[in-house]
Amino acid sequence: MLESIEGDQMQVCKVTFGAEPTEQEVLEFLDRNWNKLKYSKPVVTEVKAKPKNPKRLQREARKQTLNTGIGTKSQQALKQQQEENKL
Repeated sequence: MLESIEGDQMQVCKVTFGAEPTEQEVLEFLDRNWNKLKYSKPVVTEVKAKPKNPKRLQREARKQTLNTGIGTKSQQALKQQQEENKL
């Protein structure tokens, strides 16, 4: 999964390989196909400062998963792109 973040905008692209690729294979793929990758529409994201207290991090993570569900913003953006493609 590739993420492109510019300012407060994030775009994602998912590339599926057959077997587990080596780092060299991934780099060669990106060198050859970088311009051909199709990214999702930009999604607004915010960059947060990381708090130092690990217990506070756990509480905030629990609250966030209860509100938005499990998954990263990249996964949510890909799901939104799939729903748009269905229409």
